[in-house]
Amino acid sequence: MRHSDQAIAASVRETLVESLYASPQSLVIGALTSSAIVAIVALVSGTPSMRACAVAIAVVASIRVGDAVRLHRRTPTHALPTGAWARRQEFIYRAGAVCYSALLGTFGMLTLINSSDGVLQLLAVTTTIGYAAGIAGRNAGRPWIALAQLCFASLPLAAGLIVSLEPLKMALAVVILLFVVAMMDITLQTYGVILKATVVSREKAALAEHHAAMARRDDLTGVANRTAFREQFEARLQALTGADRRLAIHWIDLDRFKEINDSFGHLAGNALLAGVARRLDEAFAGHGIVARLGGDEFAVVCEIAGSEDALATGRRIIDLVALPVHHNGRMLHVGASLGIAIAPADGTDADTLLKNADLALYRAKDSGRGQMCLYEPLMDEKIERSRTLAADMQGALERGEFHLMFQPIYDLAGERILSCEALLRWTSRNHGAISPAEFIPIAEDNGLIVAIGSWVIREACRVASDWPAEVKIAVNLSPIQLRSANLPTVIMGALASSGFAADRLELEVTESVLLEDIEASLAALDAINRLHVRTTLDDFGTGYSSLSYLTKFPFQTLKIDRSFITDLEQSHASVAIVQTVIDLAAKLGMRTVAEGVETQAQLDQLRRTRCDAVQGYLLARPMPANMVGAMFAGGAAGSEARAHGRA
Repeated sequence: MRHSDQAIAASVRETLVESLYASPQSLVIGALTSSAIVAIVALVSGTPSMRACAVAIAVVASIRVGDAVRLHRRTPTHALPTGAWARRQEFIYRAGAVCYSALLGTFGMLTLINSSDGVLQLLAVTTTIGYAAGIAGRNAGRPWIALAQLCFASLPLAAGLIVSLEPLKMALAVVILLFVVAMMDITLQTYGVILKATVVSREKAALAEHHAAMARRDDLTGVANRTAFREQFEARLQALTGADRRLAIHWIDLDRFKEINDSFGHLAGNALLAGVARRLDEAFAGHGIVARLGGDEFAVVCEIAGSEDALATGRRIIDLVALPVHHNGRMLHVGASLGIAIAPADGTDADTLLKNADLALYRAKDSGRGQMCLYEPLMDEKIERSRTLAADMQGALERGEFHLMFQPIYDLAGERILSCEALLRWTSRNHGAISPAEFIPIAEDNGLIVAIGSWVIREACRVASDWPAEVKIAVNLSPIQLRSANLPTVIMGALASSGFAADRLELEVTESVLLEDIEASLAALDAINRLHVRTTLDDFGTGYSSLSYLTKFPFQTLKIDRSFITDLEQSHASVAIVQTVIDLAAKLGMRTVAEGVETQAQLDQLRRTRCDAVQGYLLARPMPANMVGAMFAGGAAGSEARAHGRA
């Protein structure tokens, strides 16, 4: 017991000491009742020594009650460190408990010696024995105290019974001694249970705290992640009081980071991110917030006096990021663009400030690399651009501003085209070429995507009808288009007008589409399959319940997301995941397509996994319909088209 007691941690010891005061009510009740009984016995007996002992018991009981009540009302924080507090409080409790037990045992012995009244003797003995029995459970958390109390309370009684030399009383003394031994064993067993439970509870609490901390830390860089950043940022905003206090958020985007990844690989990119994060953390973590928000984006939040301070901090960040990072004998250089928003001038809530900092960053990146920009209300012009594009999109279909590009999908050998993916492009009469990442969300928000998507299906079928019969065409569906009631009619009309075979048309949906409304998505996909049109699950592996989709939805093809293909050269985990997906799809009777193939090493690795088809810039870039036709036609034109496609 001594060894285990010395080996326990200070925090566990504190918990065990606190268990002594877990029930102050029982201590108060025990002190009052035993003091009252002792007082009655002392008054009736009239013996001076017993009266003096009764007074001492009452005084000690009052002190112990006061100590228990004081500790019960204490504040959660202690004036002394945890270990010192536990040692001091345990000493106070032990002194009071041992004194009280010794006095109670002594009083019982004096009653047996000085009084011949059986009732008084019974009162004294039962009170002391009852107190000793309660000790085994109440104070088992600190067994030395419990055993000392048990001995000091019970052994004087046994001595008082033995000195009487009466057989029955001597027999009772033996029973009390056996009782002491039994209670010692119970105390030690209880202590073992309490100690184990306390240690396990502490370990679980520490593990939960560790997991909570890990969940709020970016795995790669070690700084706060987006979740922790949001929590800390909102706390700083709530604490921002006073007219002279301001808070600046610097939204940081690394310049030329993609070039580092493309030139030296993802390991070099990871080393660069970790180096940048470390410098920012060393510079600002003591008085601000440093977080990685995802990809190559970081944020620094700190208190400032004004906009000049914010700009000075921004220049310091740019200088820190510009310092080279050493990796495998190379010096990696990268720059930074910054967007700055200041609270409360630019917003008082996290959402507004983050939006405004993002707008400022967008303006800074438009101005060139290594720039920073403070938010200005005029930056809401980005929203105005979205509105303008939405207005320009009205009638764009009728004006012929949309066109399709096609990216071939090859067999595993990379020699035969199995299908082509149709990719929508828009060249606005007022704004020129617009990125699909910009105009498709606008089309979805304004309800134009259904009409545009219907045109894409019709045009794709029309173009592909001139291709060889074994070549298929793949078309992406948006969530709104998938759940459109007239989608089956649009498909049948496109097939009928072009004479295109239904089993040559493949419609692709992403997992995000399925997350929005599972029942409606399932019904729509069933309707498509009843037309003998094939369906493909695009970007497989990026959602939250990928495997469950395979059992619910009628897909014929899985497209493995490019994020797994990108890591094939460096990550054994990605190789294992891709191989597992391919094997699983094969067992379920599905084909697999790996998208985003950009290097020969990735293609070689995919060939070892026996994927069905591959797609990516290594094989061919998106191209106009006439070039695809030339590739199928063969000859000089076809060779020229293939060379252009892989350029």
